[in-house]
Amino acid sequence: MLSAFANAFRTPDLRRKLLFVLLIITIFRLGSQVPSPGVDVANVQTCLDQVQDQGLYSLINLFSGGALLQLTIFALGIMPYITASIILQLLVVVIPRLEALKKEGQAGQAKITQYTRYLTLGLALLQATGIVALARSGNLLQGCTLNLLHDDSTQTFLIMVITMTAGTAVIMWLGELITEHGIGNGMSLLIFTQVVATFPSSMWQVRISQGWWVFGIVMVIGFVIIAAVIFIEQAQRRIPVQYARRMVGRKMFGGSSTYIPLKVNQAGIIPVIFASSLMYLPALAVQFNQNSSSAWVQFINKYFVQGDHVLYMAVFFALIIFFTYFYVSITFNPQEVADNMKKYGGFIPGIRAGKPTEDYLSYVLSRITLPGALYLGLISLIPLVALVLINANQNFPFGGTSILIMVGVALDTVKQIESQLQQRNYEGFLR
Repeated sequence: MLSAFANAFRTPDLRRKLLFVLLIITIFRLGSQVPSPGVDVANVQTCLDQVQDQGLYSLINLFSGGALLQLTIFALGIMPYITASIILQLLVVVIPRLEALKKEGQAGQAKITQYTRYLTLGLALLQATGIVALARSGNLLQGCTLNLLHDDSTQTFLIMVITMTAGTAVIMWLGELITEHGIGNGMSLLIFTQVVATFPSSMWQVRISQGWWVFGIVMVIGFVIIAAVIFIEQAQRRIPVQYARRMVGRKMFGGSSTYIPLKVNQAGIIPVIFASSLMYLPALAVQFNQNSSSAWVQFINKYFVQGDHVLYMAVFFALIIFFTYFYVSITFNPQEVADNMKKYGGFIPGIRAGKPTEDYLSYVLSRITLPGALYLGLISLIPLVALVLINANQNFPFGGTSILIMVGVALDTVKQIESQLQQRNYEGFLR
């Protein structure tokens, strides 16, 4: 492993790419610490120490590396881009024009990427307006009465909204720079950076509240969870596909064999984000009815705000299962795959081309999605269980979206470095 790292830095162009990525990440983290104009930094820090990040916006704060609740210029982080990307992925399925663009190849994908940028800026403007309005009214950090802004004038409000929206545009640009001139997917690496940035503070909070023994046990269990996540993320069902030989003019084509890789976790972390966002809606509704004494407000406050109740966990788990099947069904189309195989003379051994192939793929996909959905649900419950057992932070790093992002992006980046090392006849990381 160490020799592989040394070989990576010995190669001039690979070394330049790695150093460029580190430079962009450094700029990104610096921007996440610079407060927006008009923010009272001392009061914000005092309020954060009081609430201990148990508020409604813990998921968004996770994706911003803690910058959201500190109201920095990169406060919105990468969340608007994630939301815009998910929306565009869903719209591609239902809007024929976007589906046609997707089939056009690289040119069509460039157009969809442009739409994603515009939607990201629109969502960033809306989110920035909402966050600054809550900070201005004193409802951003519940339980803290200090003023988060130096003044609540309209001018300060507009400047903060414009600054945060511009910060999101800069983050998009930094991510595209990494993709173009660095290694790996730029947006994924920036998300990875923000999640990892909260890791030390979350673990140190466990040490402070529970002591060294519990801290050590949590670390051991954490490494076991990481190993299990790596195993599941790498697991896939390979469906063999053979292509018949065919003559085109004087040339022979086909006759090769390949496979369709169906991952156990085909949906990635998208179902967890969907379910988490949906679980925030009741708490958000209650936030605007704080003075109400109605039964539904008390019910939500009791079961759906803190996340430490069994009912909350059960509903969250069920939503993850549902969204896993839903997202897999719209991203992998067995009929389209079967038609493409039939078009190019491909077939699954023992399965007839056409409708039987489609039915077989649907059957295998439904069977393999179940363990993937259960895996996502169990991993996502780890921070909630840790919250109950050891009073950990809701962004407990050894579970939920944190561990899925850290492991997934790290594996993808290592694979890309590995492929570049092997192109230069070096041994890679994975031997």
